[in-house]
Amino acid sequence: MIKYLLFDLDGTLTESGEGIIRSVQYALDKLGIKENNTEQLRRFIGPPLVDSFMRHYGFPKEKALEAVEIYRERYGRTGIFENALYPGVEEMLQNLKAHGFILSVASSKPEHYVRQILDHFKLTGYFDEIVGATMDGKRLTKTQVLEEVLKRLNLYERKEEILMIGDTEHDIRGAGEHGIECVVVTYGYGDPEKVKAEQPFRIVDSAVELTDYLLNLSSR
Repeated sequence: MIKYLLFDLDGTLTESGEGIIRSVQYALDKLGIKENNTEQLRRFIGPPLVDSFMRHYGFPKEKALEAVEIYRERYGRTGIFENALYPGVEEMLQNLKAHGFILSVASSKPEHYVRQILDHFKLTGYFDEIVGATMDGKRLTKTQVLEEVLKRLNLYERKEEILMIGDTEHDIRGAGEHGIECVVVTYGYGDPEKVKAEQPFRIVDSAVELTDYLLNLSSR
């Protein structure tokens, strides 16, 4: 029976694209690159920023790390709050908590920012554990973040009781590395074809549908 739910943040609980995109633009501009194609920059939402600067702009690692530091100048001040909850998210968390699920956050965003965002939206109290990346890059990928979740909650022997809930192929792959199934929401930032190619456990279209599915799952 599923008991533990691990939620991604960006694209799953919050619609954070505006702040991330504007902060990436800010960093690129400081480094002499004018990028006005916001659709192009949506690719930065979800994966580790260092990897995205290297992959999409050909930065060597040192320059990518510099870009991340510049990004944080704006994101930590302004971008973090250019953000909104998806419809039905708070009601979903209330409902799941009331039905005995143990909720945690597992995000590739730095944990410092994750906690600020959850505090801002008054969601912190719903979660038994909140795990994100480290600012120094030692814990960066979704696989590494999930390893830390398993450690903190001591769930190594209970993986069949866990579901990851995210919006991209990175969530599915990270969960799969630990033998955990992943439910994907379609309203976030994932590429539908890439998501389907990873064969998630389930695909849902809204927080309401996700709530109904999880409550039905727990009653079996």
